[in-house]
Amino acid sequence: MVLVVLSALVLGLLVPATGNAAEVLETARTAAIMLLFFLYGGRMATRDVWDGLRNVRLQGRMLAATYVVFPALGLLVQLVPGLDDEAKRGLLFLCLLPSTVQASVVFTSVARGNVAGALTGATISNLVGIVLTPLLVGVLLVQTGGTADATDIVVQLLLPFAVGQLVQPWIGPWLRRHPVLTRTTDRSTIALVAYVSVSEATTSGAWDHVTVPGLALLALVSAALLAAMLAITWAGGRRLDMGDRIALLMVGSKKSLATGLPMAAVLFTPAVAASVTLPVIVFHQLQLATCAVLARRLAARVE
Repeated sequence: MVLVVLSALVLGLLVPATGNAAEVLETARTAAIMLLFFLYGGRMATRDVWDGLRNVRLQGRMLAATYVVFPALGLLVQLVPGLDDEAKRGLLFLCLLPSTVQASVVFTSVARGNVAGALTGATISNLVGIVLTPLLVGVLLVQTGGTADATDIVVQLLLPFAVGQLVQPWIGPWLRRHPVLTRTTDRSTIALVAYVSVSEATTSGAWDHVTVPGLALLALVSAALLAAMLAITWAGGRRLDMGDRIALLMVGSKKSLATGLPMAAVLFTPAVAASVTLPVIVFHQLQLATCAVLARRLAARVE
């Protein structure tokens, strides 16, 4: 997945789409995003989510980490000197995203944590994020002038997800037994969104301001943000049992690339979307590398 995203980024920089090709890819991107959120809705078993909510202590901490602590840190990042406006906007957008499901569950499993709690928490995070992330973007990023029309949010995100939930009793069991469809759609949509967003940014000159020192500072701030969330979630779970504490650490410190890139394509205008998603991509690589090491060490500690 990392190679796919990086390849799409490089292709968008070197061979940007123009003219009719750009229009066709824009339409394909919209259709892919709608299909992706329909499948998200169809795959999520609402009953399982409600059952998982019974562990209020764990799920409440996960939601607080994702939608209270993370956004608060995103606002603090706006005070960091040296960061340009695009990087600050992208980091704030990153902090408003839901947690990632796959990585959170995998790392919790490797670390011998509460896998069921992690799965439920990450699923609830994404379920809530379908509504809450666009609302938070509208409130906290409205001053940028780069947000898209509310109709696009409803049509491309909320409506497909709602339709998926309506038909979930019929298609949900099949989708959960055959995850390859959602996984393939997930990855292909990310690649398409990454290419089209970077391509549009390249043709519009949005990358002209990006410098190597600026990228280095972005990576440094992203690493500090990740370190802060790892420390906060670990400290916040000290009164939980070890399995729940590990689940909180892995879910509460993550942000979803799979949701972030499609959402950015819907929530922001093309001129803004690519620069906004750059911090999401950087943070994604950092969280994977860091949590892979942490998961192995925690597993040894549990054993």
